[in-house]
Amino acid sequence: MTSPVISVIVASYNQEKYISRCLRSLISQTISRDKFEIVVINDGSTDRSASVLNEFASEIVLINNDKNIGLPASLNKAIRRARAPYVVRVDADDYVNSQFLHLLHEFLRENKYMDAVACDYLLVDEQEEVLGRKNCLTDPIACGIMFRTEQLIDIGLYDETFLLHEETDLRLRFTKKYQIHRLELPLYRYRRHENNATNDAAAMEHHRQRIIEKHGSESTK
Repeated sequence: MTSPVISVIVASYNQEKYISRCLRSLISQTISRDKFEIVVINDGSTDRSASVLNEFASEIVLINNDKNIGLPASLNKAIRRARAPYVVRVDADDYVNSQFLHLLHEFLRENKYMDAVACDYLLVDEQEEVLGRKNCLTDPIACGIMFRTEQLIDIGLYDETFLLHEETDLRLRFTKKYQIHRLELPLYRYRRHENNATNDAAAMEHHRQRIIEKHGSESTK
């Protein structure tokens, strides 16, 4: 069995409405299918996610949590399971361009000095209508960044106490030692909808204050 070059990590909690779209976009990548694995972690979902994921059983590596353990803990569990030297996170309610994996991988493979590469993204609504294009460095999100797996492990993966802003903490720790470069192509589709975790303003502010307490700042600049 050939080892994959890229591990795509998808953590999902009660995303039956969107997970199929996400996985179809990954399965439809232009890069050869044997070069990447899709590691999906179902974090104790209580909706019909299990049934939806069963339809993709032949295409994914599925990890089922008996109970909900939270996003960062689930991501760490999946990354530790990953078999590839490159890893990229895609959220279950988002989806990607068909060239997403190919282009991010080519940038890292051809530019050995690059530690990680992020792509620009399109902000879309529930109907997949484009709301705008975003710069991945000035308007960073948690996904659409391809890392070298060994470097993520080197910095200690995600801090599992950050149930929100987990990506900010990771980025702050990562950029103390490494650098994230920008691919100026909108290859990622970031979906805004009423159930986004980031809609909880009080929880977001709580974890933002924790970021400042831990790092002295919330900026990577």
